[in-house]
Order: sequence, then structure tokens, then C-alpha cells
Amino acid sequence: MRLEKAIRECKNNAVIAEVKVHSPKHGDLLRGRNELDILHAYERAGAVGISYITEPKYFKGSFKVFKKICNSTELPVLRKDFITEVKEIEKTAEAEGSAILLITRLLKEKTAEFADVATEHGLDALVEVHSLGDIRYAVEAKAIIGINNRDISRLETDGGNVSITEKIAPLIPDKFLKVSESGISTLDDLRIALKYTNAVLIGTAFMLAKNPEEIVRSFVEAKLC
Repeated sequence: MRLEKAIRECKNNAVIAEVKVHSPKHGDLLRGRNELDILHAYERAGAVGISYITEPKYFKGSFKVFKKICNSTELPVLRKDFITEVKEIEKTAEAEGSAILLITRLLKEKTAEFADVATEHGLDALVEVHSLGDIRYAVEAKAIIGINNRDISRLETDGGNVSITEKIAPLIPDKFLKVSESGISTLDDLRIALKYTNAVLIGTAFMLAKNPEEIVRSFVEAKLC
């Protein structure tokens, strides 16, 4: 299933759960666990989609593991990386990924072009913004818009929070599907994020939890009104 379709059809809180093996701030997040075991815990908990970071230097990701995840679930799988080449979009599609992250800060005026290529290859594009200046590139792309609550240029060491979503989301036209990314660790964070967006993407908080399945389920099923 495509990520956009899954979010739109979700009956509970739309939570994209990230299988995150390493954080520049927290270090090893896998702690001896198997990525596929975490994937299946997320599935059982009702996640709307799965995210995986393939970047190897700072996040210790592996494209090989990404392919395994894609082949091991019926949920849509988002590939996160610092994508700057079209061939990486093609590679993601060949691995049977469902969506790809495109960061406006990196691509700028090329963002829309890359989003079009993703669509041509059967992928949803999650176009990421963090500042007001990023919005114009995102709306030109006509894709899902992700609001990163952390500053990716600081590799997640800035301790961002949902105030970024509160600030930026109202400036994005309502016709766009919006996802609040990162810096979400409590149900109160979730409530604020989903007040302004259609879905959330959470990795670190779930990976740090003693029981990932339990915490994801609590986010998915939380009554926020």
C-alpha cells in the first residue's frame, strides 16, 4: 500500500514508526535487538507505516536491511536518507520501498523535480521542511509534506520539539497531507502534533522504550480529544 493512502484511510492515530538503529545523540538504539523483530512489534501495535534510515555514517543504516524490511511487511516503508541523486530514487523503487524522504534544505529548487521522479517510479515523496523558507520548495513539489521538528543540519542534537510543527503547519495549505516528524515523545506531544498534521513519524522515543510494541500501541490508540 502507498503511504499516502494508508494515512488517509487510517482509523486510529496515524503513526509512522521508525526502526532506528543509531542516533547521533543517544548512540546505539538497537541494543542487540533484531530490526525485523522491532518491525513486527510495530505491525502488531497498529503502526500505519514503517520508516528506516539508510544513511550509514551518522545513523548506521544499511540499504540491505531496508530491503529486508520492505520484503518482510505489507505496511508502506519509507526510506530516509540524504537523497541528492535521482539514482537513489530508482534504487528505492527497485527495493520495493513505498516512499522516500526528500529534504528541501538539500534539494531546494530541485525538490519538485525529484518528487516527480519518485511518483514516476511508484513512490510517494515525503518532502521535508524545517523552516519558513523551506515551504515554497515543498508546495511546488505537490507531495506529502513532513515537518521536521529537529534541525537535520545539527544531526538531531538540537532537541527540537513540536513547537516547530505548531509554527509551520498552519502556513502550509490544507490540501497537503502533513506529517510531524521527530521530537515527539509523549502523548501530549502527539496531541499537539496531530492537531496540526495528519500523521506523525516517531523513532527515538519508540526505540528507547523497554517495550516498543506497548508504547506504539498507546500512541496509535490514544484518545486525544
